[in-house]
Amino acid sequence: MTATDIPVQFDPYRLGRARVDDPARGHGAGGPAAKRVIVAYGFWIFLLSDIVMFSAFFASYAVLAGNTNGGPSGRDIFDLRNVAVETVCLLLSSFSCGMAAVATGARNKPAFYAAMVVTFMLGAAFITLEVREFVSLIQAGDGPSHSAFLSAFFALVGCHGLHVSAGLLWLLTMIAQVFAKGFRPEILRRTLCFSLFWHALDIIWVAVFTVVYLLGVHP
Repeated sequence: MTATDIPVQFDPYRLGRARVDDPARGHGAGGPAAKRVIVAYGFWIFLLSDIVMFSAFFASYAVLAGNTNGGPSGRDIFDLRNVAVETVCLLLSSFSCGMAAVATGARNKPAFYAAMVVTFMLGAAFITLEVREFVSLIQAGDGPSHSAFLSAFFALVGCHGLHVSAGLLWLLTMIAQVFAKGFRPEILRRTLCFSLFWHALDIIWVAVFTVVYLLGVHP
């Protein structure tokens, strides 16, 4: 028997959709993947690209941290008490975001709304404290144009703040979509992506808090 005599329907390596009795079904020949898998895969690629971008900011800051141009260093301008409050707000918002994910799995709208509102309030408090820090530095003459160190600091911390601000807008959008459409499959996928995004921002902030602030005030 030659290869051409083998029935096509039993060839596990052929292109296209598999038959029900295909022995290779479930191993890549059974048609396209579920949309939930595709969306999650694509969003993980986005998060990885974002991490690469933040890695570049961290590398720039590490190189320029000592270039103060005769101006203040981290020991002179960083207020760890203020930054500690920011960190607590963001970490608590990660917990409330997780509670929102649990409420989503249970299809519990009131619990979802409550958890998302708490997440928004904590995230807004974080942004308010960060903006107040930036404004106080600029008013004291320590803006991003003063030295390479301050340029790297404002770029890294400001980029993270912009991501948190975008996440707050996304959060409000998710509340509105759940209110208007309920827990449809596409809404569940978007909620999952939002949770991944928000938790990633928390992880990045832990790195910022350690590398920029804790090491910055070390003599």
